[in-house]
Amino acid sequence: MLDLGRSFLASVSRDPKALALTDGATRLDYQSWFRQISAVTAALGAMGLKRGDRLASVMQNTAEAATLHWACQFAGIMLVPLNWRATAEELDFVLENAEAAALAHDGAAAEAVAASPRACALPRLAARAAPQPGVIGFAEAAGASAPDALPMASPEDWSLMLYTSGTTSKPKGVPRRHSAERAAALAHVAQNLMPRGEATLGVMPLYHTMGVRSLLSISLVNGAFHCLPRFDVATALRLIAAERISALYLVPTLYHDLLAHPDFPATDISSVRRLGFAGASMTDGLMARIEAAFRPDLFVNHYGSSEVYTFTIHPAAPSKPGSAGKAGLNQQIRVVRMGSGDPEAVVPAGTEGEIIATLSGDEAFEGYWRRPEADAKSLREGWYFTGDMGFFDTEGDLFVTGRVDDMMITGGENVAPVEVESCLSVHEGVAECAVVGLPDERWGQIVTAFVVPRGAVTAEALDAHCRASALAPFKRPRRYVLVAALPKSPVGKLLRRNLLAGDYTPLPGTTD
Repeated sequence: MLDLGRSFLASVSRDPKALALTDGATRLDYQSWFRQISAVTAALGAMGLKRGDRLASVMQNTAEAATLHWACQFAGIMLVPLNWRATAEELDFVLENAEAAALAHDGAAAEAVAASPRACALPRLAARAAPQPGVIGFAEAAGASAPDALPMASPEDWSLMLYTSGTTSKPKGVPRRHSAERAAALAHVAQNLMPRGEATLGVMPLYHTMGVRSLLSISLVNGAFHCLPRFDVATALRLIAAERISALYLVPTLYHDLLAHPDFPATDISSVRRLGFAGASMTDGLMARIEAAFRPDLFVNHYGSSEVYTFTIHPAAPSKPGSAGKAGLNQQIRVVRMGSGDPEAVVPAGTEGEIIATLSGDEAFEGYWRRPEADAKSLREGWYFTGDMGFFDTEGDLFVTGRVDDMMITGGENVAPVEVESCLSVHEGVAECAVVGLPDERWGQIVTAFVVPRGAVTAEALDAHCRASALAPFKRPRRYVLVAALPKSPVGKLLRRNLLAGDYTPLPGTTD
């Protein structure tokens, strides 16, 4: 199997003048992009980075971020991309946990980087940020003269490490090899029927498995990756029309926003023939509206994770709303008895259980980064226990019904309730609180805080408290409900499912 660096070289050789990357006024074909990638690869070496080192990045979806991703693949450096909205505290944790040897960032993350002691102590590469002593400018690095980069990695070397949230506030590192990343990209090409020269909107973040998959797969078919650094509906619609975007791969929230924008009816979307969504469930109503608006040739529901990119695929999602389809090309799926921890405890069709995926598949990871307790919970006898609940119907199609734990997914981002509850609990006006994700057509789930007040407290005061805390903005509750008591079991365990089911009574005068 080829490593990713040699895969990119194959694309350069195949069609060097094909449009590869755009970002505002930047337009690069494969040959020109390779020159920049080579220059950045050389710059990483000059910074002292060597094969096997970890390089953390905190960047938006820019040409620089895409170039850095490929440079790391050539250099054999393990890229650790982080959410550009991460707080300084979150940045400190990951830099220590990953033992990062250097950091790349752009202006969007400048404030968090400046407040992070660990970040400030590392060699840094900065893009679109004010010049700083001792910090290498990305533009200068990419524009320097350098020999063509030679691939330094093997298929079994580490490619990148994504960080994914768990049921606690501490994220888990998911290391992935070149072989797994390439297999996942090839499967994405096949499962989405991607033709040579595909054009896609590069909007899903490059710290997220969906964004990485879009970048890698589009390069395999000599397609064009049109960067959208921060999602803006008007700009996205303009790019779709101007660049003749042929494929969209988005979380449901972004589809909702596209359709709801006043510019949508007048936008030429006729070039878009392939649609895909992942990261969260999509409501039947939204799916029907998308289908009617785009009339795509392919509308794929992609169910997967950072750990094992593809679990299942449904290539005609509107034909069976709610179904995640059947196992992907590199996967085998089972539904086993809840709580059994036994991959052989398969339940019959129609019975809800825990969804598990084989670790023998080419796309699978091998275990979390230095988290043996997480491995013990999720990896058993060659199977990955996803933490998701679901069932197979009589036709063999999978339906995902929820999480075994209570992780929320809002706009494609994972949010752990415990972290939000911890933040709220220190407010003097909060006696008790519980945070759940209630269904929302736009966001998939909306972070909702149920609060037992201590004295007089308002939603506005609680929101101000969260804004002033270290809680990342996307984790803040968007709705507050004041209640007299939280539902609990006889032994005092919080019953989140009751809140999800609407089994609560707001206090008089509370706006619910």
